[in-house]
Amino acid sequence: MKLKNIIYTSAVALVAFGCSEDFLETQPTEQISTDRVEEISVINPSLQLSVLKGVYSTMYQVFSASPDDELHDDFGQKGYDIFSDMLSGDMVLSAKGFGWYAQVSDLQVTINNTNIRNYLPWRYYYKVIFGANAVIDGLGGTDAVPETEVGRQIMAQAKALRAYGYFYLANFFAEEYNPSDIILPVYTSIDQEAQPFSSTEDVYNLILSDLNFAIENLENYNRTAKFEVNTDIARALLAYTHAAMGNNTEAATVTQAIIDNSTYNILTNEELTTNGFNNIQTSGWMWGVDITLDMDMDLVSWWGQVDPFTYSYAWVGDGKVINADLYNAIPVEDGRKAQFLDRNGDGNPYWAMNKFFDPGRTIGGQRSITTDYVYMRIEEIYLLNAETAAKSGDETGAKTSLKAVMSERVPDTSYIDGLSGQALLDEIILQTRIELWGEGKSYLLMKRNKSTITLGSNHLTYPGLSIPYNDDQLTFEIPDQEIVNNPNID
Repeated sequence: MKLKNIIYTSAVALVAFGCSEDFLETQPTEQISTDRVEEISVINPSLQLSVLKGVYSTMYQVFSASPDDELHDDFGQKGYDIFSDMLSGDMVLSAKGFGWYAQVSDLQVTINNTNIRNYLPWRYYYKVIFGANAVIDGLGGTDAVPETEVGRQIMAQAKALRAYGYFYLANFFAEEYNPSDIILPVYTSIDQEAQPFSSTEDVYNLILSDLNFAIENLENYNRTAKFEVNTDIARALLAYTHAAMGNNTEAATVTQAIIDNSTYNILTNEELTTNGFNNIQTSGWMWGVDITLDMDMDLVSWWGQVDPFTYSYAWVGDGKVINADLYNAIPVEDGRKAQFLDRNGDGNPYWAMNKFFDPGRTIGGQRSITTDYVYMRIEEIYLLNAETAAKSGDETGAKTSLKAVMSERVPDTSYIDGLSGQALLDEIILQTRIELWGEGKSYLLMKRNKSTITLGSNHLTYPGLSIPYNDDQLTFEIPDQEIVNNPNID
């Protein structure tokens, strides 16, 4: 299958349809050749800046992966945060009234490569990659280094987004990091024909190369909004990549560098239940997007699926609640226990109504979404540092980072001093699951730690079922669409 026209049209569409009103505008480029785009971009990098901002908009765009089907669980990165949290077992579907996420909850999506929801993450992340490649091609190609600082900064952001796309694909569509496994086709230009599948090692080498380029060229970049990648975000993505590869010393070093130069603040105990995780201005948010009325977002959104105070599916009963056993593992004195409430008075206090909520706090009250999306916050950097430091033998450093978070969660952190070895690592993993519940991080945690998960006693279909990380039910299949359309697949 020849991909050039499809990819380029997708990238152009990002500019035409994917940008909110404050994004830069550009004339349609459907009739401009790739060479001409590159020539213009050397003179005026703002052309590629517009395409870049279109790529960013894909991260929250409704129906970005299902334009024909308009699926109500398709709304960019936060949609796949729900997919992955359910697969990890930490997020539980409370009811199947409307059917959204029922197949994910029942572990059917991942074992059926003809299921459209098996295809959604593949299509979404490759759409991000294609858009990033359009920017990179316009600036001279993947091996080029733009002459201007502005050009290098745009290229750096595009490469970071390309790395982000491949990182999630590698985690969703491969059971584990095995360098010799053949896992994904790699595209570094919109001019390429359909590619054969590359090895895990080659995919990760590209991710590392892209992120190192981004870090180097974003050092002096002052972003205008938190939806943009800066050097902190590129470093964080690099740390996650090293952690997935088992390069724990490198991951600990990178996360420590973020912490040492951080201007972000860990949420206080009081903020845990009053902050709402709904405002881009929150000082600990590193990466996210300011959702505004001109984005025209309503019931098809992450908030609609998770928040009962938003007019949508969670409000009418299809909640996304915490694994009951994970909830029971939170001590009473831990401030995060109060994030979860018994919404229905049925003795099940598993609704995160004090963690994620529209500030109006009227059941079904938020009709047009203005509550913001968080992709990354500083607490996860401390916890990733603790995890990878512990794995690389620096238990003192691991305890320091764990205490930095836990000192704002529990009245006494002295118990951490007595932990070592596997007990210390187990505590870090548990606190990561609790701290980042509902934020799309527990699946990555499960994969890199090769964990066996246990579905909660409140799981609708498989209560108490234990599943190892490399079970087929926890990793997506290569979609049937790719097998049919890529002639390089036997």
